[in-house]
Amino acid sequence: MALLRLILNIIWLFVAGFWLAVGYVFAGIICCVLIVTIPFGIASFRMASYALWPFGREMVRKPEAGGGSTVLNVIWVIVAGWWLTLGHIATAIGLAITIIGIPMAWASLKMIPVALAPFGNEIVHSGQMREPWQF
Repeated sequence: MALLRLILNIIWLFVAGFWLAVGYVFAGIICCVLIVTIPFGIASFRMASYALWPFGREMVRKPEAGGGSTVLNVIWVIVAGWWLTLGHIATAIGLAITIIGIPMAWASLKMIPVALAPFGNEIVHSGQMREPWQF
């Protein structure tokens, strides 16, 4: 299973992961220019690491997340989350054209919750005990 994840991650890196991660890093740098948007920049950097190597990792709810993360997620969806979601859907459609691209398309669709709600959630390895993901 670990070998399959490694192979899928390497293929993903060359097919879509590198460019998605570059976009997230660029957005994070822009967000860190202003003091008020630094939390959004940090969230973009976290999403960039997930975009580079998605197989074998998933998003789960942080136990200490509260109302503040919900407010930040609402602002995030209005400002950036909806267009990131559209980007992931477009990438998934493009990747699903070939049979070998179907797992890559699934990985792109798996990143939609991360693009919509990066606050109050964390990305963990798939084998860890955890609470299920929540918006």
